[in-house]
Amino acid sequence: MSRPSRFRSFRPVGMIAFAAAFGLILLSPVSAHATTGNGVDAFSSSMSGLTTVDALAADGAANLTAGLTALPADPGAGGQVYHGYNRRHTGWKSHLSFEGGGGADAPIGGDSKVITWGPEVTFGAGWKFTNRLSALIEYQFIDDKLPGGLISAAGSQGGNAHIWSFTIDPVFDLFPKRASDIYLTGGGGFYRKLTSFTDPQPVQYCYYFCYGGYANVVVSHFSSNQGGMNVGFGLTHRLGSPDMGGVSRLRVYIEARYLWIDTPSKGTENGLGRTELVPLTIGLRW
Repeated sequence: MSRPSRFRSFRPVGMIAFAAAFGLILLSPVSAHATTGNGVDAFSSSMSGLTTVDALAADGAANLTAGLTALPADPGAGGQVYHGYNRRHTGWKSHLSFEGGGGADAPIGGDSKVITWGPEVTFGAGWKFTNRLSALIEYQFIDDKLPGGLISAAGSQGGNAHIWSFTIDPVFDLFPKRASDIYLTGGGGFYRKLTSFTDPQPVQYCYYFCYGGYANVVVSHFSSNQGGMNVGFGLTHRLGSPDMGGVSRLRVYIEARYLWIDTPSKGTENGLGRTELVPLTIGLRW
């Protein structure tokens, strides 16, 4: 019975000794220098580790600022939206040029009474040699009416003049690097003019069922093939912006030209006199 009693008397002393040892462990400082398994120095204390993290963050911010500073400047800086053939427009496809538009034309000249106002359409494709100079092959179709005096002299009640052409037309841009530009153009080629006189005649229309009506039918016509020339100028404005992901070559244009066609003179076969017009066109150019 004496042995258990002695064991109970030493229990409080052991607990006090364990608590003292644990307190000394908590209060003792971390080693001033230690090396990890991969050879990298460990932190000497928790405060020194935080100081090193702050230094790394500062270095990263400095590197990011330097990288942003080294980025290329905005291509639209300084008010310029196009700098000729650059990395955005390279290769043979960048030299292709297209246009399409329509409008109306007005007759001029001493023999203008042989033709009146009418609509016209123009399409073209060609090659851009530089950012200033290009050349287009243009197709143009003009649908003009005939004056009343000429129609009455022919003994008809209506009439029209159709003119279609294929021409080669150089285009010279004066301010190619600006969003708004002025260009000069002119050229010549082949023109065909067809003059027709019409009268209303009864016709029958059939779809799901048939019914009668009247339509202008060509009762006489004559044509001529000849050369011609044109010269004029236009205004363009570029669509799009560098801020929208790149420099666009698409432009809207409006132009006026003087058109002269060497049609047969009066008194000759199929001759009504020379043809002079001023086509006004609005369209898109690439």
